Amino acid sequence: MIGTFIHVFKQESLLGLYSGLSASLLRQLTYSTTRFGVYEELKADLTTPKSSPSFPALIAMASASGFLGGIAGNPADVLNVRMQHDAALPEAGRRNYKNAIDGLVRMTREEGWKSLFRGVWPNSMRAVLMTTSQLASYDGFKRVLIEHTQLTDNLTTHFSASFLAGFVATTVCSPVDVIKTRIMSSHESKGLRKLLVDVYKVEGVGWMFRGWVPSFIRLGPHTIATFLFLEQHKKMYRRLKHLDEV
Repeated sequence: MIGTFIHVFKQESLLGLYSGLSASLLRQLTYSTTRFGVYEELKADLTTPKSSPSFPALIAMASASGFLGGIAGNPADVLNVRMQHDAALPEAGRRNYKNAIDGLVRMTREEGWKSLFRGVWPNSMRAVLMTTSQLASYDGFKRVLIEHTQLTDNLTTHFSASFLAGFVATTVCSPVDVIKTRIMSSHESKGLRKLLVDVYKVEGVGWMFRGWVPSFIRLGPHTIATFLFLEQHKKMYRRLKHLDEV
C-alpha cells in the first residue's frame, strides 16, 4: 500500500491521489442513495409500534436494496475504477478522462452504452454483500447491544455497531472487490470463470483478501461516519415531524 502511494505521488503529484474524485461522488449519488433509500423505506413499511423486522427479513431487504443500488451505480463505479487505475498504467494505455461526465460520454461514444454496465453482475453481487453485511449487520449489532448490554440507543451504541459492521463488510466483500476491480480495469473481455482460474493459478487463495487492510482503512471510518450521521439525521427528522410524540 505504501509503495503504491509513493508511486502515484511521484507520477502524478498530490492531485494524483484524488484521481476519480468526481466519479466517486457520482457513484455515491447513485449507488448509496439507492440502496439506503430502498432499505430504509422497506424497513419502515415492516416496522410497527409493537414489532420490528427479524434479522432474516433485514437480510432479504438489504439484498434487494443492494442489488438495485449496484445496477444504478455501475456506470460511475466503472469510471471510478478506471480513473483511479490510470496512474498505474503507462502513458500510452491511459484513458485520461477529464471528469465523470467526460468519462460517461467517451465510454458511450468509444465503447458503446454496454460498456457502462461492464462487470454489472459481480458489481451487483458485491452491492448485495456490502448492503447486507453493512446495513443488516449494523441493525443486528445495534439490536444485540441494546437488548443484551446496558447500552441504550445512543452515540456509543451507534459507534460500536457501525465499527463491527465495517469489519464484517470489509471481510465479506474483499473477494468480490478484487474481482470487480480486475474486470473493470481490464482492457480485454474475460469471462468470470477464466478470470478466477487465472488469478488462482498466479496468486493462490490469498487473492481473496488482497488489499484487506487499505479496504478496512477506507470502509471502516466510512461506515462509522455514515451510520452516525444517519442516526442523527433520523432523530432530527422525527423531532421536526413530531413523530416521537405520536
